[in-house]
Amino acid sequence: MVVGGGIIGLVTGWRAAQHGLSTAVADPDPGGGAARVAAGMLAGVTELQYGEQTLLALNLASARRYPAFAEELTGATGLDLGYRPCGTLAVALDADDRSELRELHAFQRSLGLDAQWLTGRECRRLEPMLAPGVRGGLRVDGDHQIDPRRLAAALLKAAEGAGVAFHREPVERITVARDRAEGVVLRDGTALSAGRVVLAAGSRSGRIAGVPPRVVPPVRPVKGQVLRLRVPPAYAPFLSRTVRAVVRGGHVYLVPRENGELVIGATSEELGWDTTVTAGGVYELLRDAHELVPGITELPLVETLAGLRPGSPDNAPLLGPTGLPGLLLATGHHRNGVLLTPVTGDVMAHALTHGGLPPYAEPFTPGRFGGADAPGAPPAYGLPPSATPSPQEQTV
Repeated sequence: MVVGGGIIGLVTGWRAAQHGLSTAVADPDPGGGAARVAAGMLAGVTELQYGEQTLLALNLASARRYPAFAEELTGATGLDLGYRPCGTLAVALDADDRSELRELHAFQRSLGLDAQWLTGRECRRLEPMLAPGVRGGLRVDGDHQIDPRRLAAALLKAAEGAGVAFHREPVERITVARDRAEGVVLRDGTALSAGRVVLAAGSRSGRIAGVPPRVVPPVRPVKGQVLRLRVPPAYAPFLSRTVRAVVRGGHVYLVPRENGELVIGATSEELGWDTTVTAGGVYELLRDAHELVPGITELPLVETLAGLRPGSPDNAPLLGPTGLPGLLLATGHHRNGVLLTPVTGDVMAHALTHGGLPPYAEPFTPGRFGGADAPGAPPAYGLPPSATPSPQEQTV
């Protein structure tokens, strides 16, 4: 049983079904969630932050999977995912931004990442719509993009095609008996049993009832506001690749889609469960984007949205078994949920079929934050890698 039908829950359910597990997903609106708001940047290099080298390795592993993953998913569903290997250009608008971007470039190079420094003139040659004041930038051809809404729709169709059962009701609580997760109860009172339960409810993952306090995931909501504009044919091509910058200390990015959509984001606000689109948020995004690409003021504004990213204490995901037998986590992806979708599917399929994490995912065990499944605690992860699941445990 997978609790949550966002892109992380859907890819977990799809991969589990492909591995022969009887799988169900519980969510009132599968394919919705944070993916409806996300811009879909697959930007492991340009989004690199100091202190996140371990997360970088997982991000890059997932980015390498994306071409084959997208091809497989399109082959299974016939749906175009809007996957574009178009690259990213990160630019600086003043001397301070240029100095910061230079430092980031040095950090990227120290880690062996492929990023090319460009002068302001070279940046404008690549993207003529950029403001004349651009002082320099980083060209990263390996950072791509995908349309998260199309990705979610394709994952839903693929999961249905693989035999995943969907229960379109919210999960009221996870049922625990004999110190083991054994299923869920839906809001309408329906009780569903399962050999394993995967908690993949995004920012709500820490609010599902029934989970013992020692294994409640430390996940919080992080608000982001996003704008969608339309590029009329007369203005095309407007941008050929994702463009991003730091303007007055705030991050802004512009993601052009092949269908003529231009996504602008994103704020990052610690405001609890508030999902209000605010005049201030819209103003700041348009103001900063206008300084970067003045021509956006001519484009129609077609949508404003706010969503909640699932943040963890170290901004990295919580993956795999917990200290409660039968309960696994796939949550806490923060700003990297879309990027980490392929690798999360592989990690969770491995955890469900072998009982533990593959070596490259071990740094992201839920036990790294302490509690009953912390290093040194009694092992309580359910199946050891060599075990064969019982008939009951063959269900998810």
